[in-house]
Amino acid sequence: MTRQQHWTTEQIPDQTGRVYVVTGANSGLGLATTRALALRGGHVILAVRDEEKGRRAAAEIAAAQPDADLEVRRLDLADLDSVRAFADRLRADHPRLDVLVNNAGVMAPPRSLSAQGHELQFACNHLGHFALTGLLLDLLSVGRDPRVVTVSSPNHRQGRLFFDDLSGERSYAPMGFYNQSKFANAVFGRELHLRLTAAGSPVLSLLAHPGYTSTNLQTSAPVGLVKLLYGRVLRPLAQTPARGALPQLYAATHPGVRGGEFIGPDGPAELRGGPTRVRLAPAAADAGTGRRLWELSERLTDVRFAFPAPGPVDSSGTPHGR
Repeated sequence: MTRQQHWTTEQIPDQTGRVYVVTGANSGLGLATTRALALRGGHVILAVRDEEKGRRAAAEIAAAQPDADLEVRRLDLADLDSVRAFADRLRADHPRLDVLVNNAGVMAPPRSLSAQGHELQFACNHLGHFALTGLLLDLLSVGRDPRVVTVSSPNHRQGRLFFDDLSGERSYAPMGFYNQSKFANAVFGRELHLRLTAAGSPVLSLLAHPGYTSTNLQTSAPVGLVKLLYGRVLRPLAQTPARGALPQLYAATHPGVRGGEFIGPDGPAELRGGPTRVRLAPAAADAGTGRRLWELSERLTDVRFAFPAPGPVDSSGTPHGR
């Protein structure tokens, strides 16, 4: 893909009739993504932890776009029971889902545990999205040009998986465990692409990251030096959420994307700019790491993905499908 500095939300094709789920849709990147999709006619389900904040966000969008087609539904990604309840209700009300945007996240809080006892950032940023994707895969499989867009970060390149201390019980560093969760997002998006392709599924798995964007991610959870650095000192250098959301909007809507691509800003250090294909850290593409994280995530969430049976293969041994 050539440089796409000038790609804007005005170039999003008509989304009328397409059904989206956007996690963390009440603020920041999620709100900007929801607003842009609704403007182009998409039916957007705002998956939010706080329903009142979700309703206020929907009302804000509707005030400027009276015909916006929006739903607000509760989803706490750090609680796997909430993830299952959300998926069950969605399946009861919608026969299909076209795009899932795994956007929500938490950054660098003091060590805390999820409802199921997992480190909060790993639970919310990765395990919740892993489970949600698996539980909605049947709806996605019958969607129109179906896609899963998982939002990672440039920080995935500094991350690794602490397989021997996932909960941070022995040693916890807020940013180190944030980087772990973003690395897990990248590994998951890549591994999901490989498994969907092998199964001949029509669903595309893509990764995106926003560069450095000014959202409440940098101020709502971090404390101490992390909050000072990202929430105040560097904040003037950050993009607006509307600009930061462009890579995930591109991944979700552009007709020319392909499964497995990673979309991020094209500026220096990928901190800002227009959407373009960016590099996945080699460690995130390691086959052994992908399998190990997948099997671990299945065990921790008790979610197994129901992939379709593999389709016929061509002469090169590549499964047919997208």
